[in-house]
Amino acid sequence: MKLCAVQLASLKGDLPGNLQRHLACIEQAAALGAELVVFPELSLTGYEPSLARQAALPVSSERLGPLQAACDRLGITVAAGLPLPTPHGIRIGMPIFSPGAPRQAYAKRRLHDDELPYFTPGDQALLLQVGEHRLATAICYESMFMAHAAAAREHGADLYLVSVAKTAKGIREGYAHYPEVARELGMPVLMANCVGPADTFIGAGGSAAWDSQGRLLASLDDHSEGLIILDLGDASAVALPLDPHPA
Repeated sequence: MKLCAVQLASLKGDLPGNLQRHLACIEQAAALGAELVVFPELSLTGYEPSLARQAALPVSSERLGPLQAACDRLGITVAAGLPLPTPHGIRIGMPIFSPGAPRQAYAKRRLHDDELPYFTPGDQALLLQVGEHRLATAICYESMFMAHAAAAREHGADLYLVSVAKTAKGIREGYAHYPEVARELGMPVLMANCVGPADTFIGAGGSAAWDSQGRLLASLDDHSEGLIILDLGDASAVALPLDPHPA
């Protein structure tokens, strides 16, 4: 099975514009044989906490219909990023679209201190079944705690799927931590980060894949949009530029 992490520069608060860019990425990933695509944290709006309340949408929104239609047509699962409204407050969400199936959503369960004024934490883990694999979902800060991945592994996860919006410092820390996750728990890690302006920082890219021994298989640079295609069949990965003119 092939999985894809997209490294993207989201447009600040522009859901329609970002939606079209997501669809182009999904088309390219599907053409490369990917069965799942993961985007950076809050990819559909950009990582912009101060805009989250006005930008939030339920996963059932008709505005997200084009993502579901693409998944149905291409037979691909998509994990995007979006602020989600709940009775308990706005959550940092990962809406998940699978072909011919009800939409799901995961919400970040461990928030960074500077996110607390804008978001409330989620309260449920999610294991995503894709083919024969069970993928554990993680969003940025919480993925830096070994206990998060270890709990998922105990419940049967065989891959750690990480969606982030990280600075250069955060990516350096991730490059130390994620190989350790892979080695200690014996499961590959696939991480998608953003590039370009995000909140008060610049997304530092570095999207990457590590095998179950913690070896770095492929990575992207700190400024270019692109894809990481991870092939679980032969434990290989490749970094590719984003197609500027998708079919």
